[in-house]
Amino acid sequence: MPAVFLVGGFANAVSWTEHRSHGGDWVSWVRRRVLRLLWPATVYLAAAFLGVTAARASGAGASELALTGWYIALHLWFLPVYLLLIALTPVLLAAHHRWGLRVPFVMAVAAAAVDLAALGPRLPVVGFANYLLVWGSMHQWGFTWYDGQLTSGRRPFVLAAAGAVLLAGLLAWGPFPVDMVGTGSRAGNTTPPSIALLARLNRAVMTVYLWHPVPVVVVAITFYPSGIAPQPAVGSWQWWALRPLWLAVLALLIVPLTLAVQRAQRPLRRLAAGPGGGGRGAAVLLACGLAVVLPALARLAVGGFAPAGRVAWGVLALYVGGFLLVLFSCSRRRRSGRLWDVGLRVRGPAPGRGGR
Repeated sequence: MPAVFLVGGFANAVSWTEHRSHGGDWVSWVRRRVLRLLWPATVYLAAAFLGVTAARASGAGASELALTGWYIALHLWFLPVYLLLIALTPVLLAAHHRWGLRVPFVMAVAAAAVDLAALGPRLPVVGFANYLLVWGSMHQWGFTWYDGQLTSGRRPFVLAAAGAVLLAGLLAWGPFPVDMVGTGSRAGNTTPPSIALLARLNRAVMTVYLWHPVPVVVVAITFYPSGIAPQPAVGSWQWWALRPLWLAVLALLIVPLTLAVQRAQRPLRRLAAGPGGGGRGAAVLLACGLAVVLPALARLAVGGFAPAGRVAWGVLALYVGGFLLVLFSCSRRRRSGRLWDVGLRVRGPAPGRGGR
């Protein structure tokens, strides 16, 4: 995930700078970038809700349904964070051009302070700020990669060495577990993200990311109860010996699944240029849509598609409403210099060139 946000920062810097050089505005750019993620997400959500509804109607147990619904929704946490960073890219890139490396450094220091508050005085709610600070810092490093600051001279080697030392110290003497994905017994590294993570695309990427839990569920409910697949103790030599076969089976499922989903999504992408207002109205619709979509996705990531065995229809309704607002926020006119565009003009170097 740190690499994903790093590459995302680079890609957003390139895209926004190019868009502004042609006189484009914030609304049209954010809307296009957001819909590229929301279309595949919407298809996935529709399939997941249909699946849990069918499972509940067929008599699936409430606890099993809740657990499965949570598992196939857990990875959605990525979307609200990344969508927010897309919307903030013009401001964050402007800050980068003004303050450079000080921005991700301050974010990292703030993330460490949040960790201290969450682990010391036991203020867990404060820890949620790190979703923006940790991943925002990685996104900001993508800007330094874009303008050459990250790759100039000995800087990448120094940063890599410092990161390795910091990571080793945090794992050896700090409260963070070696497992960068799990929650650990003392503190978690991803729920919310910790400072330990800071020390450490093509069109199909989003589809693969969204659908990759599905083969795991299919194999688990098919092979394990029937006894086709053995279940040795996790970490045993038998468990390790089965890993290549496990990955091969999952790959055989995810490849045709990805191709089929991409084919189904193809006609939907044409709707991105649908009707909508322009100017200030488009900005309001887009902002309101994001304000509804982001918490709806976060709620699904935390509670799943069927909390307590009941289908989360209310959350789905919120998401659909927000998605429609984003979809119909099409800006037909370009208006620069307006109130919502003030301070968002960024003149950066061309891709591949150094300098600030």
